Amino acid sequence: VTDRTHDGRSFRMLTIIDEFTRECLAIDVARRLTSDDVLHRLAELFVERGPPDFIRSDNGPEFAATAVREWLAQVGVKTLFIEPGSPWENGYNESFNGKLRDELLAREIFYTLPEAQ
Repeated sequence: VTDRTHDGRSFRMLTIIDEFTRECLAIDVARRLTSDDVLHRLAELFVERGPPDFIRSDNGPEFAATAVREWLAQVGVKTLFIEPGSPWENGYNESFNGKLRDELLAREIFYTLPEAQ
């Protein structure tokens, strides 16, 4: 999810949803998100909750990065990448992101990145 602060600078949001419980496990907000940011958040969640059987994601560079794919393979987590332009393949996350946009991002003005966080 990408949005903007009052000064026009954009920020990105990494949302992680458990497909089984439909619980939002994390929302990370930053000017940019890298594969290292994804690895850090996933490692925290795996320690806290145990690794899942698989992770479904889009083909964004932060998830498709070799470092992320190799690390997931090492810990025994399979990857399921959705086809570009096929958001229905990641329905729970797309639904959550849509509600997040409609119920929060479209109604709030963030003046700074820390405020968005």
